[in-house]
Amino acid sequence: MAQAGSGQLDPLSAVGRPGEPGAACTPSRALAELHAGNHRFVTGTPRHPNQDADHRAAVADGQHPFAVIVGCSDSRLAAEIIFDRGLGDLFVVRTAGHTVGPEVLGSVEYAVTVLGTPLVVVLGHDSCGAVQAAKAAAGTGSEPAGNLRAVVDAVVPSLHRAAERGVQGIDEIVDIHIACTVEAMLDRSPVLAAEVEAGRCAVVGMSYRLSAGGVRTVAAVPAAMAADATPAPAAA
Repeated sequence: MAQAGSGQLDPLSAVGRPGEPGAACTPSRALAELHAGNHRFVTGTPRHPNQDADHRAAVADGQHPFAVIVGCSDSRLAAEIIFDRGLGDLFVVRTAGHTVGPEVLGSVEYAVTVLGTPLVVVLGHDSCGAVQAAKAAAGTGSEPAGNLRAVVDAVVPSLHRAAERGVQGIDEIVDIHIACTVEAMLDRSPVLAAEVEAGRCAVVGMSYRLSAGGVRTVAAVPAAMAADATPAPAAA
């Protein structure tokens, strides 16, 4: 059984990892592990699991991440830190404003279908600069310079949905943008949608609070995953 970097047992070791013989990591279990790790991070009791030399050697020949994190590139949104995980645990894809293009979708499809990862998380955060830039560009009619335009253009549909709902606050728009990203991934990736339909995977949208450090679920497919946020019990 793998040891956590702090000398404690890694809870996931007791149930196995996706892609390993006899693994039993479900979307619900993976989500619970993320919430448990985030709780440790928020309360200042991290375990730093799977960050020791033995585990580094153990995962050198293959990876079996239990969650894909499609997150914003913001430097304060380091997934392995805020979810208190280690090497081989998370398959992380980051773009400004967690915008989704073919390369992102291909990376997610690889993790889900080849590595057997049962959970995809879209991770946004309050005060998102990409959303603020898109809102400012839309308000002034200005054209963003260079390739930043691609980021802004990807956020614009979320601004339209927010406007339809009368939502103006940046953080409320961020929540809408996270939900729109979840929808866009499933709409643009029949491969991912099929895995979700078959019950082998779930897609959850989370919003992270930069100051408090906590995450909350703002969207989920299937919808039942939105309520499935109870942290997994610590291993004895």
